[in-house]
Order: sequence, then structure tokens, then C-alpha cells
Amino acid sequence: MKFRPCIDIHNGKVKQIVGGSLKDSGDYAKENFVSEQDAAFFAHLYDEKGLTGGHIILLNAAGSPYYEATLNQALSALGIAPGKLQVGGGINAENAEMFLDAGASHVIVTSYVFSNGRVNYDNLKRLVSVTGKEKLVLDLSCRKKDGKYFIVTDRWQNMTDVEVNEATLDELSGYCSEMLIHAVDVEGKQSGIESELAKELGNWGKMPMTYAGGVHSIEDIHALKKLSIGKLDVTVGSALDIFGGSLSFDDVIEACKG
Repeated sequence: MKFRPCIDIHNGKVKQIVGGSLKDSGDYAKENFVSEQDAAFFAHLYDEKGLTGGHIILLNAAGSPYYEATLNQALSALGIAPGKLQVGGGINAENAEMFLDAGASHVIVTSYVFSNGRVNYDNLKRLVSVTGKEKLVLDLSCRKKDGKYFIVTDRWQNMTDVEVNEATLDELSGYCSEMLIHAVDVEGKQSGIESELAKELGNWGKMPMTYAGGVHSIEDIHALKKLSIGKLDVTVGSALDIFGGSLSFDDVIEACKG
């Protein structure tokens, strides 16, 4: 299991938020933590620790008055650790190359590919033609409905009809090199992992995948490792001491190695 660090940027600040609280209207989010440090600080910290494959997420829509400040934070972080961090949030075929040129190792995409409740294959193929499969990460962030997990888009505000299951994972794996899965119902709540989702993803396990959501203890990391048969990497946000939580950043790094 690899620890994948994160830098979430909202309204021009590095934050940890309750994932399901995000609203484009008024650029609102329920905040767990707002850092006094900028995104470049965290990129430097992760680079010092030898951590790669983490992700920077822009949480403002392109039309937001805060978008430029959020974008500038993301670009500064990419410049600190070129080729070592991924970036997501509002990525499309028109701007993907700009982020890759700025130093992103991969671009992470949800809403451009999943629109109007389904997979937009025209957009997906257009994107792959720009990035190549090897530099594309598909974000299958999901919420549970009627006992099943469905992909959510537009900064986790809109539910699609695309279920996260073996058939979907098989189909989409042909277009990307990795997948990122936020369990949105527990994201930012430090309430424990989505065990059922972790087990389902691990049982599939055919390509690199990163799980995010609910991790608040070393025991959660061990449970995730066991449930996924070691097939999932992990992101931890709000629970970390560097983001105002009680979980040691260094202990998490060590737990993922063990």
C-alpha cells in the first residue's frame, strides 16, 4: 500500500472540507481545517518525505471568482515537485495539456467524462487523445444509493446512473492508467472507511487505485489493507496532524509501508 498525500484547494486556500458539503453557490464548503500554509509548502513537504503520486484538487468551479487564486496555488505546488503530483478539478481536453506542462504527472478527471448521468465517450476519447492513457486518472468518486455505489460529479454534487461495479471498472480501465475513488459520504468526517466499497475495489484490483474517505486511525489503514487484499493505495486528509487532526503524518507513512 502506498500513501498518496493530498492538497485540496478551495477559495485560494489549502483546506480540508466535509466532501458532501461542497456547493458552487456562494463557493460554500463546511470546513474542517484551513491552513495558514500555501499549496507549495505542502508540495515541498511531500517531496522531502519522498512521497509521489499524491493529488492536488481544485475545489472551485472555473466560473468562480476564487478560481484564479485556487489555480495559482495549484500551479505553484506543481512547480515545486514537477512530475510527482497529480491534479484534478475542472480538467477537460482543452486545459489538460496546460496542467501537464506545468508539472502534473497525471490529470484526474470526473465531470468532463461523466455528464448527464452517464459516460460521455466522446469527451473521454478526446481527453485520451490529448493526455494519452498513461497520464489519465479517472476519479470514480461515489455515493451509496439503494445499496449500490454510483459515481458523483460536479464537485460531488450530482449523482450519475453509472454504478461502480466490475463491469464499469473493466470498461473504464481501457482509457486510464489509474483510478481515484473518494467515498463521498464519509469524506472529511473521520468516521471510518467504507468497508464494502474497499472490499469491492480490492476484489477487482486490476490497476492502481487510490481510496479516499473516512480514514481516522492507523487501524483504519490496516483494515483497508486487509479488505482490499493490499490492492488499494490510500489518501488521508482531515485526520492528519498537518491538517489539524490527531493522526501523525509520519505514523501514517510508516503504516502504509508495513
